[in-house]
Amino acid sequence: QEKLDMSTYPVENIRNFSIIAHVDHGKSTLADRLLEITGTIAKTDRNKQVLDKLQVERERGITVKAQSASLFYNHEGVNYLLNLIDTPGHVDFSYEVSRSLSACQGVILVVDANEGIQAQTVANFYLAFEAQLAIIPVVNKIDLKNADPERVEKQIEKLFDIPVDECVRISAKQGTNVEKVLQKVIEKIPPPQCNTADPLKVLVFDSTFDHYRGVIANIALFGGEIQKGHKIVSAHTNKRYEVNEVGILTPNEQPTHKLYAGQVGYLIAGMKEVTEAQIGDTLFLYKQPVEPLPGFKSAKPMVFAGMYPVDQTEYNNLKSALEKLTLNDSSVTVHRDSSLALGAGWRLGFLGLLHMEVFNQRLEQEYNMSVILTAPTVPYKAILSSAKLIKEYGKAEITVINPAQFPDKLSVSEYLEPTVLGTIVTPHEYIGKIIALCQDRRAVQKDMLYIDEHRVMLKYLFPLNEIVVDFYDALKSLSSGYASFDYEDAGYQAADLLKMDILLNGNPVEELATIIH
Repeated sequence: QEKLDMSTYPVENIRNFSIIAHVDHGKSTLADRLLEITGTIAKTDRNKQVLDKLQVERERGITVKAQSASLFYNHEGVNYLLNLIDTPGHVDFSYEVSRSLSACQGVILVVDANEGIQAQTVANFYLAFEAQLAIIPVVNKIDLKNADPERVEKQIEKLFDIPVDECVRISAKQGTNVEKVLQKVIEKIPPPQCNTADPLKVLVFDSTFDHYRGVIANIALFGGEIQKGHKIVSAHTNKRYEVNEVGILTPNEQPTHKLYAGQVGYLIAGMKEVTEAQIGDTLFLYKQPVEPLPGFKSAKPMVFAGMYPVDQTEYNNLKSALEKLTLNDSSVTVHRDSSLALGAGWRLGFLGLLHMEVFNQRLEQEYNMSVILTAPTVPYKAILSSAKLIKEYGKAEITVINPAQFPDKLSVSEYLEPTVLGTIVTPHEYIGKIIALCQDRRAVQKDMLYIDEHRVMLKYLFPLNEIVVDFYDALKSLSSGYASFDYEDAGYQAADLLKMDILLNGNPVEELATIIH
């Protein structure tokens, strides 16, 4: 392949942006059209969600992994380099979204003209708003016969304080008005604030593992320039590497001579160990240290499950498969664990149930591993009262992620359970049923707001274990699929908890134990 020369794109001609929205509002389809218009991919009928590359994503029709692509666009005689990042929409993957925003200066907020604003739209808007990014509202799917773009624009104005005349109405499927989105990106989103004359400063915001070339890191340059042969150092591990290849993703890898400040691309530098490419790490030139970038706060697992190989001889293979997959999906936490019945294994922490299913599916599809997963539980805390146990653990407050290790009531002064603040957006005719469902799940109402005459936003404080298994399904079936749900962490509260053992032939089986209220 011929290498591209990236020096023709100075910082002021670069725009880095993400597409954010609720599930199924058309992010990946809009990304397809943008790739076509800029000539990045050929126009054919086969372009359906080009950026969803994983088999899981194709089968389920959802985005799991944020993907980036660089587009070249000529606007009023100037060549611009646009770096687009397509993000997932489910609450389980909001960590991907917040990471992607760190490499951007602006976002396109897509809202479905039919559905209007939903829970995830609100959550993703605030992620972008807190990161102080420029926001371009886009109303999608205006080709549907039930579309009501005016109502949706009023909702955007009421909830987000964005004037109606800033909204762009498009149909991503048919390509109507999509050019206008690109023009808005160039006018409204500021170029990155950095300089090629500064020392090299690189943020690693994602990474994948390639069997032949080792670790491939997705990077954003916050200063300086980088090329093959440079000696670089990781701020996290202090290890030295030599750069083998740099380039941009036009969704596929395209090597370049150099990358310059403000650009987004990939880097291969002979990192052999999967643990070396820490997401959120800062890279700099050897002997030119810089202040490391703030990085990302690590994701908080909400659901824990035990994972064991079906056959103990597979233990080492499963171990290496887990290492490679957790590199690509850094929000999974892994602890060693063993059980009498299932042998040696791990206790894994996930951001939600969908995340757990997808992770399991990827293990099967990409690494050919079949595993046994135990029932999901949430992390509880116990405040110990017996001096003997406090001495054993070294502290009075312990976290329990495995029900088998739940301490006995006699030695505990109080149990704490995790809570979340849930946001439900629903058409108003379902309010009665939904409030009943929430009370049934021990939830406390915090707020209720009418977005317009048809839609209501409810805020509830939920115990996490009540919503983790089937709350979402119950909510969808009560509201004929119209209500949407999103939650964020809200700390711990005291609760009256018990461990429920299940006996088999009179003997307790610890793998089947659960903690209940």
